[in-house]
Amino acid sequence: MDYHQLIPTKFDLSTYRFGMPQQSGTMTVLPVFGCDNDGRFVAPLSGLKLSQVRGYGNMELSNPAETGIALAPLHMGYIQDRAQNHALCRSAFIAAGQKLMFEDACCVQAAQGGYLEGRDQWFFILPLPLREEALELRGKEGYSKLWDAISRLNEQFGLPNRGHLEQILSRKRAFLTQYQSRLELLPQQTGAVFFIGDKLAGVEISPSAAYFQELWMPLVCFCYGVAAMYQEKDLEVNKPLVPFSASNLKELKEQLNQSRLERQEQVRNWLAQTPAEQFAIEEEERFLSLRLQTLTGKNFAGQFVEEEGRLLYASLFAKPGYLN
Repeated sequence: MDYHQLIPTKFDLSTYRFGMPQQSGTMTVLPVFGCDNDGRFVAPLSGLKLSQVRGYGNMELSNPAETGIALAPLHMGYIQDRAQNHALCRSAFIAAGQKLMFEDACCVQAAQGGYLEGRDQWFFILPLPLREEALELRGKEGYSKLWDAISRLNEQFGLPNRGHLEQILSRKRAFLTQYQSRLELLPQQTGAVFFIGDKLAGVEISPSAAYFQELWMPLVCFCYGVAAMYQEKDLEVNKPLVPFSASNLKELKEQLNQSRLERQEQVRNWLAQTPAEQFAIEEEERFLSLRLQTLTGKNFAGQFVEEEGRLLYASLFAKPGYLN
């Protein structure tokens, strides 16, 4: 498969390779393996800390490590006990031992009464249907700026029309977290390509396997899982599996191999059907030789980090209009 169909810039992608496709319901995940910059970047859960939420719309993250760069994942949201829960509209670099206040963060609860479960300290990535609007709101202050989009998303699931993201993330958590067990994170995996139905939904690449290991659950459950759950609510996708007709071990191996080849060909066809685009690229931030840039096209958008033509991080996602 040609990775250049997915990453619309001239990077050296020869070191990346794909694993076997995995599927659960309407979601298909293609594992990605690349260079592992272990130790250079701190992982987002164990290394990046939420220092404080100062009022509404101001969210401070810290990198307490003595060495290692913290790269805040795009659209990362935190659950904090006894404080309003917020999410980021952008990615950012934080040097070792430093703190950064995000004054353009967005509150994901429209009132105090809508707390997410404070006893569970975890972070999420904004659901896919919210990411385009959140990215467009980067750099703009206003704690309530995402409430209308959250309300619309809740309505799509038949939930009360209000800006409480916990109506999905907490009340639907039992369903969403099933994706973590149905789809396997593989050793040394540094990224994944996500499909919802037969369409490309996102490309997520991390600077190390340790980084992606901590990003995996927030991505597969709360970001792409919400989009898959919406499609599945009207489809009979969880039908019983039809067993192979093999009568011996040799036949079973042959039929299993054929099934894998058919799945690979299916993914190739999906990639081939992804429309070619022209992307506008805007540099957002520099840190030494690292460059954080925003990418915007007709059907896809996101941010990526490159260093002298080498891709280190990418979070590129489909816009809702493309998937619908």
